[in-house]
Amino acid sequence: MASGVPRILTKTAAASTLPLLLRRAATVLTVLGLAMIPWLVFLHTELPSTAQAAHWAWMWTGLDSLEALGLLSTGLLLRRGDRRACLTAAATSALLLADAWFDIMTAAPGPDFTLAVLMAVFAEVPLAVVCAVLATRALPRPGRRPEGLAT
Repeated sequence: MASGVPRILTKTAAASTLPLLLRRAATVLTVLGLAMIPWLVFLHTELPSTAQAAHWAWMWTGLDSLEALGLLSTGLLLRRGDRRACLTAAATSALLLADAWFDIMTAAPGPDFTLAVLMAVFAEVPLAVVCAVLATRALPRPGRRPEGLAT
């Protein structure tokens, strides 16, 4: 391929119905992404500036538990040389970025906000970047063995 970016499908798969399904999936996902724009405007303008959450502690415990599970599974998969580490690393990166965003956006002014920013800058965002880099390096590519991973 001229761009150097590997294709999702091989030439043999191109003769099957899968490319049509991928094109349809791409269209549906694109339309849904665009359809969310008015919804985002609605949310931003209509939601109250404050709210009470009945399960606040469970929400944060659940999010941090998913991050811990992602870090643990990524580490174990990398240790085994398993290419699926790219999946857990990518998901963990997204969770860490979401955690940083929500920590900062929900923090009370003052020391809570300062702590949220410090945690984001020195822990969550750097760890998310590390996971994103690991995800791209562990990603299987045709004709290339991932660095440090078994085939």
